[in-house]
Amino acid sequence: MEQSDIIKAITTHPTIIIHRHIHPDFDAIGSQIALKKTLQQSFPEKKVFAMGSSEKSLEWIGSMDMIEDDQYRDALVIVCDTAETKRISDQRCLMGKTLVKIDHHSDGESYGDLRWIDPSYSSVCEMLGDLFFSNPETFKLTNEAASALYAGIMGDTGMLKNGMAGERTLRIVSQIKKFAFKPDRIHRLMKKSGTDFSKWKPFVSYRAQVTEQGIASLRVTKEMLVNLRLDSSEAAPLIHALTAYIPARIWVLFIEEDGKIRVRIRSKTIAVNEIAKNYGGGGHRLAAGALLSSWEEAEEMIEGLGEKRMR
Repeated sequence: MEQSDIIKAITTHPTIIIHRHIHPDFDAIGSQIALKKTLQQSFPEKKVFAMGSSEKSLEWIGSMDMIEDDQYRDALVIVCDTAETKRISDQRCLMGKTLVKIDHHSDGESYGDLRWIDPSYSSVCEMLGDLFFSNPETFKLTNEAASALYAGIMGDTGMLKNGMAGERTLRIVSQIKKFAFKPDRIHRLMKKSGTDFSKWKPFVSYRAQVTEQGIASLRVTKEMLVNLRLDSSEAAPLIHALTAYIPARIWVLFIEEDGKIRVRIRSKTIAVNEIAKNYGGGGHRLAAGALLSSWEEAEEMIEGLGEKRMR
C-alpha cells in the first residue's frame, strides 16, 4: 500500500491506538513510542495511546497507557512490527474501527484493513523514519520520538553491524541524529536492557554445531526451554549470541515449540531468504525465518544452506 493511505487514515480518525507484539524488543517498543509521540506533536487535538503489556527493561524508551474498551469504538488501530494477530499484545486491537499493519517481515498473516509491509527496511523504526522525513508538512518529530526511532533501528541492525543496514538506513539515522538526544546513553541502556549476550556465551559455545561448509546451528528443544526458564519468543535473541560468539558463514537458530520448529537464519554476505522460502518462510536477504515440521527438515535446511554457500 502507499504511504498516503496511512496518512489519510491518521488524519481522519480522532483516536489512534498503537499496538505491537508480545515480548517486545527495541524495534517494537521504539516504533510504538516514536509513532505515539510524533502523532501527539503533529495532531494535538487527537487522542493517541500506546498499548500492550509493560516491559520494565524497556521503559526508558517509553511507557504504555491504560484505556477502557470504549476508546476503541471509532479508533484507528496501528499494529507495529507484528507478523501475526495472535502475537499482538492486547487483543483489543481487533475492536477498533480501522486496523493498520506496519511490518518489515514478509512472512506472516495478512491481517488488517490497510497494510504496509516492506522487507527492504531493516526495521519498522526505519519505515516510520522514512514516512516522517518524507512528509515533513504532516509529521513533526520530537526529540523523544527521534530517540525511540534510533533505539529501534540500532536494535534490529545490531548497532548497524549485522548486515541489515543499507544506504537508506544510514541516511535516516543521520537525519535522526540531528535531534537533541544522546546516542551514547541509548547504547548504554540497550546493553543494560539485553543486548549484552555474554551470559549466553557458555551455552552457545557448548551447544552450537558448525559444519565443514561454515553453517553454525543451535538447536533449542522444549526441554531446554524449560530448563532455561524461557518461552520460545524469549529464546529468539539467542541468534544474536550465536552470531557474536561462533565464527561461521551462516548462523541458524532452531527453537522447538508446539510441535513445530521455528527457525531464524542470519548471514553477513550470503542470501538466505530463498532457502527460507523453500520451507514456507521468508524475510530479508541476510536475515530470514521459517517454520519447520520436524528435526529432519532442520537437517535438510542445514544441508541446503551448505550447498548454497559452496556455489
